[in-house]
Amino acid sequence: MLDITVQNASVSDRDRAIAPARTALLSIDMQNAEWSPAQAERARQDGTPEAAKRSFLERLETIVIPNQRRLQAAARAANIEVIFTVIESLTLDGREISLDHKISGLFFPKGCWESQVISDVAPQDNEIVIPKTSSGIFNSTNIDYILRNLGIEFLVIYGVSTDQCVETAVRDAADRGFLVTLVEDACAAEEGVRHDAAIRAVGGHYCRVRSTDEMIAEFGKT
Repeated sequence: MLDITVQNASVSDRDRAIAPARTALLSIDMQNAEWSPAQAERARQDGTPEAAKRSFLERLETIVIPNQRRLQAAARAANIEVIFTVIESLTLDGREISLDHKISGLFFPKGCWESQVISDVAPQDNEIVIPKTSSGIFNSTNIDYILRNLGIEFLVIYGVSTDQCVETAVRDAADRGFLVTLVEDACAAEEGVRHDAAIRAVGGHYCRVRSTDEMIAEFGKT
């Protein structure tokens, strides 16, 4: 890759290691609507609606959630801010949600069980949870304002779905001047090919891509 320098910034800057005091770990849509023990059990039974999402739910259960637990623990040990977003309306009737979410039927009323973060990867006391009503967290929330107030420059992003809300968060964060890391094995899409395509689309262009093990090792070095 060419090391092209423009106004004291270069392509190689994208691969810079994080600085913990200026880093946030951002969980995207890891909520009960996406996975629960009951859904996982039904997915193992042929003929159920969840069976069509078996590979997605299995990846969440066996790979993604365990990796996220390790990632969050390592981040907290390094005093890195852990932030969560979920799809959740600000109202009980969803009158304020985006047109696309209305068309897609993505409506989870304020305070509902479906919008709560999955218990295995839930926030701890005093960690920030930001509800959103669009695919992109930067488009329908004040997260940019919050991150600036926290002094954040580096964002480590993971969650679901890789090719939808996660990819949108990566692109939007990069456009706003954050240095982004995407944790590949802490993400999932409904189809493996869609996950892989999204990783290829943003990796090296809008973010750097790391595994959970690589990211945890980096947390320990910094």
